[in-house]
Amino acid sequence: MLKTLFLAGLLSLTMLAMPAMAQETRSFTDDLGRIVEIPVHPQRIASLHALTFTIPLLELGVIPVGSQGDTGDDSEPHIRSGMTIAGTDFDNSDIAYLGPNLPPDFEAIAAVQPDLIIAFQNQESVVDQLELIAPTIVLSNQTGYEVYDILADITGTQDRLATLKARYESQVAQIRRIIDTGTVTVNHLAPGDGALGVWETYFNLGKVLRDAGFDFPAAVDAMEPNSYVAFSPEALPDLDADILFVTYRTDQLETPAIAKAAFESVVPGFCAHLHACRNGQLIYIPREEVTAKSYDALSMLAYAVLTHISGRDIVRMENPQ
Repeated sequence: MLKTLFLAGLLSLTMLAMPAMAQETRSFTDDLGRIVEIPVHPQRIASLHALTFTIPLLELGVIPVGSQGDTGDDSEPHIRSGMTIAGTDFDNSDIAYLGPNLPPDFEAIAAVQPDLIIAFQNQESVVDQLELIAPTIVLSNQTGYEVYDILADITGTQDRLATLKARYESQVAQIRRIIDTGTVTVNHLAPGDGALGVWETYFNLGKVLRDAGFDFPAAVDAMEPNSYVAFSPEALPDLDADILFVTYRTDQLETPAIAKAAFESVVPGFCAHLHACRNGQLIYIPREEVTAKSYDALSMLAYAVLTHISGRDIVRMENPQ
């Protein structure tokens, strides 16, 4: 009974959300294998994942009518990485706040009258409800930057994407020209919950480091592509490198001191046990630019890697793993 009432209410909202004129459509196969009829030229896109869809759309020059958002300690919604990467947030744009990732706020989504909804992989269970509002496609959090190609195809912004790709390739080439990357070992560590978290390729930072040709510890290269492993503290020597990176969440007002405290909680006196830390080669950087799907963020990280490592007299590990 409650479900029937919910669907009835959603259908009434859907009537308000329906566009006045029919649009030309085309078939699109989403990451669930569903064939969906979507507008050839969508004008009112609702993005249900800020980091994976909203930021890329903004960089492609497409302003969604609404976006999923996060809330901080002050409970004010924000587009994660929106200001630091794209200079855009709810309070300085016409983008409507559509609520959290889960559960979606169906009423808020219907209110912006979307002609296309882009849902995240963990929203598969509510696709039927979203389809009552507008054509809905589900995209996964691709390990690479395939989502840009998909979004550019949907929005007809392939030329803009080609420019973003060319810039990044030039920046990676610059790192390779200035730094003998194949002779430098690097890694990223995420201490917490009594373990040392390691990604085989840590989002944007890992992409820049691997694309530039840096070497990684053998324990990391032995991991499955794009996988994550929580190593025990005893594995610290196998995860050490010439240069180590640690990140902290600026959107939650974290600082490098908080990252250091997390390290201490897992490995007391950690700096004495790490070659990189003992030699001043442990680098702390904000996490927002690392985790957002963003060519602008890749640009920032390429510059950060170049400036942190180039011109430095690197103290090499005696017995790299």
